[in-house]
Amino acid sequence: MDHRHVLRALSGLLIVLFVAMISSTVVSVALPKIIGSLNGTQSQYTWVVTATLLASTASTPIWGKLADLFSKKLLLQISIGIFVISSIACGFAQSTEQLIAFRAVQGLGMGALQVLVQVIIAAMISPKERGRYNGYLGGVMAVATVGGPLLGGFITDTSWLGWRWCFFIAVPFTLVALVMLTRTLHLDEIRRSETKVDYLGASLIAAGVSLLLLWVTFVGNDFDWISWQTLAMVGAGALILVAAVVVENRVAEPVVPLHVVRRRDPALAIVASLAVGMAMFGGAVFLGQYFQIGRGYSPTEAGLLTIPLMFGVLVSSTVAGRLVSRTGKVKPYIIVGVVVLTLGFLGLSTIDHETSLVLVSAGMLAVGVGVGMSMQNLVLVLQNTVPLGELGAASGAITFFRSLGGTIGVSVLGAVLANQVATKIADGLAKLGIDPAASSSGGSTLDIAAMPPQIQEVVRAAYGDATGSIFLISAAIAVVGVVAALFLTPTKLRDSVDL
Repeated sequence: MDHRHVLRALSGLLIVLFVAMISSTVVSVALPKIIGSLNGTQSQYTWVVTATLLASTASTPIWGKLADLFSKKLLLQISIGIFVISSIACGFAQSTEQLIAFRAVQGLGMGALQVLVQVIIAAMISPKERGRYNGYLGGVMAVATVGGPLLGGFITDTSWLGWRWCFFIAVPFTLVALVMLTRTLHLDEIRRSETKVDYLGASLIAAGVSLLLLWVTFVGNDFDWISWQTLAMVGAGALILVAAVVVENRVAEPVVPLHVVRRRDPALAIVASLAVGMAMFGGAVFLGQYFQIGRGYSPTEAGLLTIPLMFGVLVSSTVAGRLVSRTGKVKPYIIVGVVVLTLGFLGLSTIDHETSLVLVSAGMLAVGVGVGMSMQNLVLVLQNTVPLGELGAASGAITFFRSLGGTIGVSVLGAVLANQVATKIADGLAKLGIDPAASSSGGSTLDIAAMPPQIQEVVRAAYGDATGSIFLISAAIAVVGVVAALFLTPTKLRDSVDL
């Protein structure tokens, strides 16, 4: 496809990516209000996010593999249908349990949209030229992440709309993208006579990861770290994942191509993506909660306060994308990105419920710059090493591990935050002479407005002070990404679509 046709098809793909991204960011700022109105708990708050990420993570390798075997355009149309139906269902949810279930289905569509957009772009454009188009991708991702919280805050604060429209708003955009792609996307599909999808391997990976994430959610609250439940869940999860590796080694068409993952640069890119995903998703998810519950801002104000994070992503991804296309070198930008990301999280680890917003904004800006410089460029490192026939599986693999990192990050940091908040609220209530066990407002609900003023102050201080500790964990995780990036081989990106 020439540049004009690429841009026409790219416009529809960018709308799809925009919708997939904004469906998360619109909800992120509204979540405290949503969970409060549905009488949900902190654990359920975490699982509204985790369910989406988990379903997206588990299904990503399957969608990537299917893209190597079947029509990429048809798969994209199917995933758009799944996404639209599940978004409408989320909007009509009547309880947190229903919302978590519908968000899991939405995650299937989101995982498909994210990986298929990357696969289709890679099938149209060479790695070296892709740096220029990655600038557009980064721009769309940044607009979605900047505009999402603002839009989510506005919708939530507008009485005649309400939080349910945070889910409905994605539907018209998605339908417009479907019409555009049906008309403009024309790929030379490579038909393969014998097509096999490794459903057993995918099921084992999904089951093993899900079991370990369930353990992370419940350990420390429902049972002890050293207990028979821990032994059963961790042991079973590890055994299932070992079985998945055995299956992936033996099948003809593995869902995660181990021969690609074993190579040095793809393996390092995957480790760095895992770390960046854990740090970014895990950290960013709780910023909206920090501003609303810890600092007392409205959803709209919380959206405005996250602009430095998104501005950093927008500028750094666009500039780094242009420089990568011009030089053909990618490693220096990845190293700088993960170092800045680590420093940003170290800065945010010092915040509490009274920290200057200037300092919080500086930390968020550094995190945004780090994510923008590293995330898409790590995908390029992997895609540069594989032939066109393996592009879907390879792209699916790195997206899978990045999403897996995000899922683990949200679960682990959410569990740490919930434990710290519960302890700080109990201490605060005890100082006021209130028995935490006898108080119905001891942090089991996020409906802050319904609490007495004294207890509101205790809960806000607990959330504000506990948030810094999870950013310190994010910084430690990001260091792993720095080490992996340093060992990448300095290579030039190829000019051709195929090897």
